Amino acid sequence: MKRLAALPIVIGASPALAAGDYPFFSLRNTDLIVFFGFVIFIGILVYFKVPGIITGMLDKRADDIRGELAEARRLREEAQELRASFERKKTEVKGQAERIVAKAKADAELAAEQAKKDLEISIQRRLKAAEDQIASAEAAALREVRNRAVQVAVAASAELIAANMAKADANRLIEDSIKTVEARLH
Repeated sequence: MKRLAALPIVIGASPALAAGDYPFFSLRNTDLIVFFGFVIFIGILVYFKVPGIITGMLDKRADDIRGELAEARRLREEAQELRASFERKKTEVKGQAERIVAKAKADAELAAEQAKKDLEISIQRRLKAAEDQIASAEAAALREVRNRAVQVAVAASAELIAANMAKADANRLIEDSIKTVEARLH
């Protein structure tokens, strides 16, 4: 209503009232014709409810924007939840990786200690085997030296006995040896 009350003031202050020689309500007053054309245009717009349609379109657009904002907020919250979830998982994975590395280091240390023990046992075993081989070689060398000494002594004794023994003594020794062999074999 206040707008309608202000209408005569707007019309009174318009250049249409300042239109020179013609009366105000004359068809030759172009300002008046333009004013009536404008009023008719506004009337047609109101008759076809264009302001309501525009208002409805603006309201619909506002509702769409509100919906998009609500969707954007929802997506933002969802993204923040996902980010927090990923951060938690990242922290968990980092902790798990640290535990795996620590366990691997501990396992490597245990394996190194076990390898040292196994190496020491292997070295001791090889040393013992080498000592046994040396002892065996020494024993074999001693046996060989003894056998050779016996062979040399027997050969030397045989030569001495053969050179110093008479035929009768030799026959008697042979008969004694045969008797000794018979006694031991039976």
